[in-house]
Amino acid sequence: MAFPSRGGTVTFLNKAFGTGVLTGGMNLLLWLSYIVMLSLYASAFGSYGAVFFPESAQVWIRHLLISGAIIGITGLNFLSADLIGKAESWIVAFKLIILGVFIGIGARGVDLAQLQPSTWASPLSIISGGMIIFLAFEGFELMANTAEDVKHPERTLPRAYYSAVVFVLLLYILIAGITVGSLPTEQIVAAKEYALAAAAKPFMGQAGFSLIAIAALLSTASALNATLYGTSRLSFIIAKSGELPTSLEKKIWNQPVEGLLITSGLTLIIANVFDLSGISTMGSSGFLLIFAAVNFANVRLYKRTNSYRWISFLGTVACLAAVVVLLAQTAQTNPRNLWIVILMVALAFAIEIVYRQLTNREIHLSDRRD
Repeated sequence: MAFPSRGGTVTFLNKAFGTGVLTGGMNLLLWLSYIVMLSLYASAFGSYGAVFFPESAQVWIRHLLISGAIIGITGLNFLSADLIGKAESWIVAFKLIILGVFIGIGARGVDLAQLQPSTWASPLSIISGGMIIFLAFEGFELMANTAEDVKHPERTLPRAYYSAVVFVLLLYILIAGITVGSLPTEQIVAAKEYALAAAAKPFMGQAGFSLIAIAALLSTASALNATLYGTSRLSFIIAKSGELPTSLEKKIWNQPVEGLLITSGLTLIIANVFDLSGISTMGSSGFLLIFAAVNFANVRLYKRTNSYRWISFLGTVACLAAVVVLLAQTAQTNPRNLWIVILMVALAFAIEIVYRQLTNREIHLSDRRD
């Protein structure tokens, strides 16, 4: 790990390109993308929680649960990193047990005919769908923000990255295969936000439906918790480099409270206003652009990071190509979401440009730990 810092991607981009308008806009886009990601987790939490209530009340219950989850997790993040880590460990262990039961029992009832290539959608739809669910992998990026809160980050974080990515890939493939192999496509589409719980019902009954719904609640709550923890520190680092107001770099109780509260407030608005497809498209597009920038940054920094330059170049091209495919498919199927993505990107750079015009704040880099 070449640049251990709570800034993670922000620090990496600043090291490669300095703190110009481009870097500032990308850093703000990263922050906005994580707010969108938090909104997605909160929206999923509300959708799964609402299934336990009468259908007539599910709409307002969903929004109540969304808001309650965001406010509750915000309160938890006022506490210490150690406590957050312990809570995450218990939640993750419990949900993995439930998912293990789902995989173990569900594998026996999979209809292999439903997994045949003849049942697949068009290549463009498959690729664009993959780019939308790409959002599910974004939490890995925030691991870099914990660099100053873990022991021996240069050794611990690379191991954490590799092991987590491999494990999660296998887990996702198994769960997706069982879901598609157990439930007809039209039922998956009808279930929407709680498709995984619906997939458990044919072979586990109503108890299985409830158990998976509980696992989803735990999963989205823990993801919300971990992401909010990292994102509040992200805004803190962006402010310290001079790209956000100074109030966001102040600490109360040794925590970046202002960034935490602003992040939570924006999440409350987005999660309660936008639908799940719009949120997913916004988040995936933003992160694909960010990861293209990160890969290109490493093209410039490969000597300092002791890495292979050509791999980073291929990563840059792949991310940009993925953005094009995703936006092309979105333009065909849901043009409104395309305009939302354009607005989000434009907003990030507009904030950066206007902020620089209205203030005389010095833009700087810092290697010291805070």
